[in-house]
Amino acid sequence: MADPRGFLKFDREEPAKRPRTERVRDWREVYDLTPPDERNAEVRHQATRCMDCGIPFCHSGSAGCPLGNLIPEWNDLVRQGHWAAASDRLHATNNFPEFTGKLCPAPCEAGCVLAISPMSGGAVTIKRVEATIADVSWEKGLVEPLVAEVSSGQRVAVVGSGPAGLAAAQQLTRAGHEVTVFERDDRLGGLLRYGIPAFKMEKKHLDRRLAQLRKEGTQFVTGCEVGVDLTVEDLRAQYDAVVLAVGALRGRDDTVTPGRELAGVHLAMEHLVQANRQVEGDGPPEIDAAGKHVVVIGGGDTGADCYGTATRQGALSVTQLDQYPLPPETRDDDVSPWPTWPYILRTYPAHDEGGERKFGVAVKRFVGDDGGRVRAIELQQVRVSRDPETGVREVVPVSDEVEEIPADLVLLAIGFDGVEEMRLLDDLGIELTRNGRVSCGTDWQTDAPGVFVCGDAHRGASLVVWAIAEGRSVANAVDQYLTGGSDLPAPVHPTALPLAVV
Repeated sequence: MADPRGFLKFDREEPAKRPRTERVRDWREVYDLTPPDERNAEVRHQATRCMDCGIPFCHSGSAGCPLGNLIPEWNDLVRQGHWAAASDRLHATNNFPEFTGKLCPAPCEAGCVLAISPMSGGAVTIKRVEATIADVSWEKGLVEPLVAEVSSGQRVAVVGSGPAGLAAAQQLTRAGHEVTVFERDDRLGGLLRYGIPAFKMEKKHLDRRLAQLRKEGTQFVTGCEVGVDLTVEDLRAQYDAVVLAVGALRGRDDTVTPGRELAGVHLAMEHLVQANRQVEGDGPPEIDAAGKHVVVIGGGDTGADCYGTATRQGALSVTQLDQYPLPPETRDDDVSPWPTWPYILRTYPAHDEGGERKFGVAVKRFVGDDGGRVRAIELQQVRVSRDPETGVREVVPVSDEVEEIPADLVLLAIGFDGVEEMRLLDDLGIELTRNGRVSCGTDWQTDAPGVFVCGDAHRGASLVVWAIAEGRSVANAVDQYLTGGSDLPAPVHPTALPLAVV
């Protein structure tokens, strides 16, 4: 039984960060490496704040964790110091808790009962507890390969090695199928490898999980674009089922603002991929923020990643622009009532490292020099509205006043338009939906028989926790397709909507 007064005994405490002056000089993770004994004692106190509510909204798919993580259970086990049992309960629903513990924005905390009232001291630090359980699991050797005892004799191809593809592959391998993951890049991991900066998650965590998957029997092929290097005919001939986990990497571009064609204006992912390759040892990037005035357009996670990356590359200044007004610092129950994801100001560690954020502004035009390179941008104050009938979003200037700020490098972090065009989909006869996604039926199967889809390719750019949840669910569907039944868990349905995070 949890301690019903735990939240009165202990305040909510976030993990300590490394000093700003230190962390901006390297690519190591932001958070301080507290000695394990001290860290574990602190986290046991944080877990004690969990009340084991009668209705734990934290692991509800509509308001909390789409994986259905058994949060009250492993919180209470941590409270008692039963780390091995907590690891078992956590891994029962989540293949990669170290990924979610570092990268997920924690909709579970928004759904925590303690988040209802500020008088409670705030939600349980669920994400911190989860990350610590994952760390302890590796430190104590609790994470071991789970090798299937019986082979099904069926072969499955997974296209894409991001979190959705890896989760599907691990589940299907453990069910006894022979699984091969194909990745077109030279290294495995998808956005975990080349989209997420190392200061948010060092790649040793990814490599450690990949080693576990290999020991379980999952096979990997890198540098292979399925549909080109491996034709659809050969794919069909060699595999009994195919899982598409190809992501939604088609970056949204700005095609209307004058000056977009100037050199020095890039999509955010072009910058992040090159920076991550540099950290991997591939040499200096072509798009480098060193010695430049950098402007990041877009106020989301990708924009914050560009912000922190530019700072570490030695930018002269970093400015992040957001068309929306400055959000409130606390939840407005009329706008986003508990337990939904609150509309509040979100400050990432990168924002504490210098630079500036501007809200309620939009770019009027990119200003170039005589050589055709961007040197500045012109900004206007704007108001964003949405037509109640058509749903079309409008960005309307509220003043004729124009502000010019220096900009030697502009990064567009304004979202994604869906799955990239690829020969694989053409040859399979799969057409993208109007919003650039791959549709499927209630069994996760696409219009191509025996071909399934999961992750961002299915739902659009989303959270790592949703990718893992869909990977686990599609594994259940593929297992049923191949064997007629399945004991694998299926945490989400193809039609499930993320009501907590928008």
